[in-house]
Amino acid sequence: MRRAGMRGLVAVAWITVLWGLGGCGGSGGSVTRTGTPAAGRHPAGPLIGAMFDGPVLGPRVDLNHQLDLAVSSGVESLRVAVDWSSAQPYQSLAQVPSAQRGSFTDVGGVPTRFADLDRVASAAAARGLSLLPVVLSTPRWAAAGPRASISTPPRPAAYGAFVGALVHRYGPHGSFWSSHPKLPAVPVRMWQVWNEPDFARYWSVQPFAPSYVKVLAAAHAAIKQADSGAQVVLAGLPEFSWQYLAQIYAVPGARALFDTVAIHPYTARPAGVIEILARVRAVMDRAGDARKPLLATEITWPSSQGHAPPQFGVGTTEAGQAMLLGQVMPLLERNRARLRLNGFYWYTWMGDESRRSSAYAFDYAGLLGYADGRVVTKSALAVFRRWALALEHCAGKVASATECA
Repeated sequence: MRRAGMRGLVAVAWITVLWGLGGCGGSGGSVTRTGTPAAGRHPAGPLIGAMFDGPVLGPRVDLNHQLDLAVSSGVESLRVAVDWSSAQPYQSLAQVPSAQRGSFTDVGGVPTRFADLDRVASAAAARGLSLLPVVLSTPRWAAAGPRASISTPPRPAAYGAFVGALVHRYGPHGSFWSSHPKLPAVPVRMWQVWNEPDFARYWSVQPFAPSYVKVLAAAHAAIKQADSGAQVVLAGLPEFSWQYLAQIYAVPGARALFDTVAIHPYTARPAGVIEILARVRAVMDRAGDARKPLLATEITWPSSQGHAPPQFGVGTTEAGQAMLLGQVMPLLERNRARLRLNGFYWYTWMGDESRRSSAYAFDYAGLLGYADGRVVTKSALAVFRRWALALEHCAGKVASATECA
């Protein structure tokens, strides 16, 4: 989700440090899953997901076909961005232009558009795919300054109210499911509170931890009030993630406000991914959270070499992307138990590889590429499918993400 800032970008210095690291050992084993339990297949494997953003949600791509392909490729969960500024662009019903009023729902006096997430939720549920919504981007009326989308919400309660409305709609007793009785109910049980707040371009107040924890507290209260069994997922932390996590723990009361830690372990080599997660695990253990799970909510190597300037040290070729993906997936499984790693999400399912004057490396991060009106399948997709199905103990999947064919 490049344009909206869903990018974990690791510092070149850290990439250099991890370049020479070897793999980390560890035994496989079972951990508690935070996603929808999979019926009909071995339940002990990691939750395997992909980010769905960019062109795959656009008007020129067949979303249903892509979701069918995702299911057959072993994807069990979709991480999707929920843009607060787009869902609630107006503070009151009186501000909504008359021509737009039919697309808004009154949520506590704030007009709210659910159509974009409704579309994804219905298509995903039909295939047994769970969702991990990451809720971000401040609307102008709730912002502290002119750069609204990156503004730290000055009124955490407004963010909390929006997240609570999402849980009331898509959670276990959500109005979305009752209004779609023919649709299999796959309620959302995980909610991610913002993304990469350690970056000033995504969170305007730095150091981020004190203000982020205030917003996290509001979201936690709203989520648990609406669904006491829901999992509150911390914002994905990139770069020196273990240090940023320690800053969050240092805020009094923060430890009680999240159920799962989310990390974006971007680095040059697969062994470095495990090293980053191990450093995060050590911080959690020292903080008294040895039993709390981890999710890697963004992992990728963009196939940007020869297409975009070298950025952040993680670019490679299409063949290199497939090779690195094929190395990291078994490493994640071998180290899953000792890290208490519940699963991972590949960033991203489909990148926008269309020609443009200023190319960006992460446009090439997808397992598929969208290039000037055409969808192109990359060699990494076959590798992802082979490993995902193996880790899920499935020979194949056809109609449902939760059942082996």
